[in-house]
Amino acid sequence: MDAYGQALTYLYSLINFEMRSHDRYMASKMDTTRPYRLMQFLDNPHQQFPSIHITGTKGKGSVAAMCAASLRAAGYRVGLYTSPHVQEFRERIRIVTPEDADGRIPEDDFVALMEEMKTAVAAIEGLTWFEVVNGIAFQYFARQKVDIAVVEVGLGGLRDSTNVLTPLVSVITSISLDHTDYLGDTIEQIAEKKGGIIKPGVPVIAAPQKPEALEPLLRIALEKESPISIIGQNWQYEGDNQQLTIIQSPSSLLPPQSSFLLSLPGAHQLENATVALAALSIIQPQYPKLTLDAVRTGLATVEWRGRLQTVHQSDTTPNILADCAHNVYSAQALRRALVNDYEYDNLWLVYGASTGKDISGMLAELLPLTKGAIAAISTHPRAIAPHEIAHIAAELGFEMQTKSDVETAVTAAWRQAGPNDLICVTGSIFVVGDLLNQWENLQADLLVN
Repeated sequence: MDAYGQALTYLYSLINFEMRSHDRYMASKMDTTRPYRLMQFLDNPHQQFPSIHITGTKGKGSVAAMCAASLRAAGYRVGLYTSPHVQEFRERIRIVTPEDADGRIPEDDFVALMEEMKTAVAAIEGLTWFEVVNGIAFQYFARQKVDIAVVEVGLGGLRDSTNVLTPLVSVITSISLDHTDYLGDTIEQIAEKKGGIIKPGVPVIAAPQKPEALEPLLRIALEKESPISIIGQNWQYEGDNQQLTIIQSPSSLLPPQSSFLLSLPGAHQLENATVALAALSIIQPQYPKLTLDAVRTGLATVEWRGRLQTVHQSDTTPNILADCAHNVYSAQALRRALVNDYEYDNLWLVYGASTGKDISGMLAELLPLTKGAIAAISTHPRAIAPHEIAHIAAELGFEMQTKSDVETAVTAAWRQAGPNDLICVTGSIFVVGDLLNQWENLQADLLVN
């Protein structure tokens, strides 16, 4: 095993809540003082760069990518910290620049920083996997002297280790039920946790929210004396397909009738893009190169894997679409896209999910659209067995085949599908990651046979 593999193996030996089912005892494990003690041990790297801090249930990764791409297009050196990764760990920690749109942390830099972090692990009892990754990311951004970092919350907000940041703007995307075993059983409880990223006096941008989510956000913002802007109120937009127009804006950066072409497909990206634009307008006075043209370029060129990603397209074979729809809200967005934005004769679903998810709710959105469906299991430890998914589908009145892995499931769907059919692979980021990691070999086999 090479040095990078050894460093990853050590990292994965730490307490890793991404790799196990969330349960109620996690709250006792998530010591909110520990991330601060880690930052202090590392000489406070989080205080050495400005940041945009983003939480929410759905869309936070897309918003982060849009913000980073726009700042990159303006000529800035941008740290981008997101989770989880789709294909490869280093996707989580990036520095995107005008010269490098991908910007993943080099393996050598990760190995060196991981070696340094071992002293912190020895000194601070109970450091978790995510806290260590967070320390590596912030150390890397500080040492590489990024102009700004765009940071996505890992889980929730209040107790998340990224919450050591005092950002230039706090961003809260759409909130719905997800991770209920950790964040709470109601949207109000979840909003309370996610609103924990609001800092005293720091402006807040929030996506449109249900009343039960908006109330705690407004209350927290009032308590912290943080000005809050809600998309759909003082920010108004309209759009069709991938064309966005800002109708009303309090920002001089984005005058009314400003229009943008979005590279990311799906009607839900109109809302995400407006959230990103509102956040960028807050920081623009400190980043004068962030012009309207730069933002247009960023939104028109941003890439975000696994979000309505066309994996294969041909007139003579089935087409394959991958989307990381991992909760009911995102399944609804996927359903809208499948109904409105794609043309096909028949839809075939390859679906796999992780524990703690509303599988019944997601399948209820997607299965009525399908000609056939196959349950698969990803390589992730928290993946649900295919027969359990098929049982849930049966309770909804639908039959699902079961396969032992994503590759076999896609192959089975391909054999049944016609040339103008669409195979949609979805249910979790890890299912999509398995497909993308296996696609080169799988494609060769499918196209030959």
